[in-house]
Amino acid sequence: MKTVVMIPTYNEAGSIDSLISELLALPLDNCEILVVDDNSPDGTGEIVKKIAVRDHRVHLISRPGPRGRGWAGREGFLRALDLGADCIVEMDGDGSHNPAELPRLLEPIIRDEADLVIGSRFIPGGAVEGRQWFRDCISGWARSYIRTILGIAVNDPTSGYRVFRRKALEALKPETLRASDPFIVTEVLYRCHRAGLRIVELPIVFRRRERDVSKLNSLVLITYLFRVWKLKFT
Repeated sequence: MKTVVMIPTYNEAGSIDSLISELLALPLDNCEILVVDDNSPDGTGEIVKKIAVRDHRVHLISRPGPRGRGWAGREGFLRALDLGADCIVEMDGDGSHNPAELPRLLEPIIRDEADLVIGSRFIPGGAVEGRQWFRDCISGWARSYIRTILGIAVNDPTSGYRVFRRKALEALKPETLRASDPFIVTEVLYRCHRAGLRIVELPIVFRRRERDVSKLNSLVLITYLFRVWKLKFT
């Protein structure tokens, strides 16, 4: 079974080398890494390119523009399928997702018990390191809102640490994904829900990023909440 770990990046020069090293050291058979870099000015793409020259298991997509987490994710999904992946892993490139937890997240896919496995911060055994109480309150309310409006019985609908079975990702028709930004995480989950795919949550510990700065202002929040309704009816 071939696994491709897809990592969208923007300015992750400080963490991407160590992340790739940790992933390549995992006891996984036939695992490759695909970094989708949005033309990071800090040289993230150059670091990955040098690693790829030394190790054929590492691939790089350099996107000249337009930038966007959604565009990068869509392109990464399509390339992972082209690489012949049986399992497609999606994770952040800033070190907040622990590679050591990946073998455990893959197990339900390997045992044919799930089509999508979500690394969840908000089920027993899951945690968030160093999160401020007010961000927990906002995050908790947003998660409840998404679950209620979209009818998704998932405790962590905004987690970006996920494992997809190939047929599940193909069923989503990733070439038709619309979100250009991080809302792609919600869009993909809702499509999985609508397709009746088997979704399993396993606990993870989300590691606080050293340069973690909240981008959640009132305008962003209102826009996001409106888009949840739009997603439901389109």
